[in-house]
Amino acid sequence: MSKLFTIKKADYEITLKAEWIGNDLLLCLYGGDTPHIGTVTTFSGDTQLQRFPSHDGRFHKDDVLAKILLGRIQSIIPGNCVITAGVHVDHISKEQIEASFPMTEELADELVLWISDHELTKEPLYK
Repeated sequence: MSKLFTIKKADYEITLKAEWIGNDLLLCLYGGDTPHIGTVTTFSGDTQLQRFPSHDGRFHKDDVLAKILLGRIQSIIPGNCVITAGVHVDHISKEQIEASFPMTEELADELVLWISDHELTKEPLYK
């Protein structure tokens, strides 16, 4: 089961795609002029982070948005969670950067409601 959430403010859009895989959650947070996978954040009791290099050799910082998202949902995730994040706005302004935080919070709030409506799948059986 999957769900797409979008929000548009400050002249750009951020999309959150949520996909249930059993009791695990795959989240893709992306948007702007050049969506990409800048970071991967994993959560299974503890959090791990992978930042990918950007075109100029620096590392992407999209994990800042993933951290906001995870902070809102980690207490209600029944299984593992993987978040890919990549938002790029050409010539981004300080106001657009600042807008990304409440935009992500609003997407997270919508995700919380969607998660709460999800019925858990059965646990796997082992011999």
